[in-house]
Amino acid sequence: MHPFTLSRASTAAMAISAHAQDPALAFIAGGTDLLGLMKDRAQLPERLLDINGLPDMARVETLSDGRLRIGALAHMSDVAVHPEVRRVPVLAEALLFSASGQLRNMATIGGNILQRTRCAYFRDGDRPPCNKRQPGSGCAARHGINRSHAIFGWSEACVATHASDLAVALAALDASVIVHGRSGERSIPFSAFHHLPEATPERDTVLERGDLVAALEVPVREDQRASHYLKLRDRQSYEFALVSAAAAVAMDGRRIRSARLALGGVAHKPWRLETAETALRQASLDDVEVLKRAIATSFTEAKPLAHNAFKVELAQRVALRALQTAGGRA
Repeated sequence: MHPFTLSRASTAAMAISAHAQDPALAFIAGGTDLLGLMKDRAQLPERLLDINGLPDMARVETLSDGRLRIGALAHMSDVAVHPEVRRVPVLAEALLFSASGQLRNMATIGGNILQRTRCAYFRDGDRPPCNKRQPGSGCAARHGINRSHAIFGWSEACVATHASDLAVALAALDASVIVHGRSGERSIPFSAFHHLPEATPERDTVLERGDLVAALEVPVREDQRASHYLKLRDRQSYEFALVSAAAAVAMDGRRIRSARLALGGVAHKPWRLETAETALRQASLDDVEVLKRAIATSFTEAKPLAHNAFKVELAQRVALRALQTAGGRA
């Protein structure tokens, strides 16, 4: 195991300052992702700063304007069963599909959305080329075994997919990430929080040194109750999504007034199907062929790799099933 020192932060200001000044320091809360990366020698911080003691960062509450605020240090298992979260099925379901029960008891909400976008090559201790692990070394997956990799938004530098289930639901709900940094607090739209790989796949998010994720905020929407998260994976036990979909809909009878769709397991970040959302307006939930054609409009830009062309059809079917289930809850 890589040697490191451990200290504890008593205030957010102290944590932010320490992180900003020390590039070899990393925050640790649940540690379920970071410690695995350290064991794989994919990430090797020299100093860990425990932020679990920071006040007011583990609360789940509804704000005065109705927004749902989830503290970054809240544990995933606690959030999944919280009464306010259960009112938004797509969030609760995404959390319960995440990892194993034991991991959810330790893992935090902030850590979940910050987990590294990765693939098996990234975690391979034999060090195959991986631009995320060693920038400029190449991407072994690009022309290697890439069955589970991206069909949207990839670059020659990286074809990995984002692992978080919760992030897909948050993308569909237009959530925001509340960040405390050296210049104060700012709110980042979830759609802008994660990077596409382009030429810098080693950067997963827009965060800078000294940035601390404090909370997530989910706006009030009519379609929150009529929502669903569907995850397909190679095995039913703990496994990342091969393809997943988050759907939320507002209905006029059996017609779709508005729809929100996001996919997981298909890109370096949660992938929103905005073109399909537009095409689905006023479509009947009972007209399956119309729904299929509307969803297909978002797949004209799909670029499958050598081993994952099946994901193009699979992702459309998953999106359709999630949409139908969400619509049935309206």
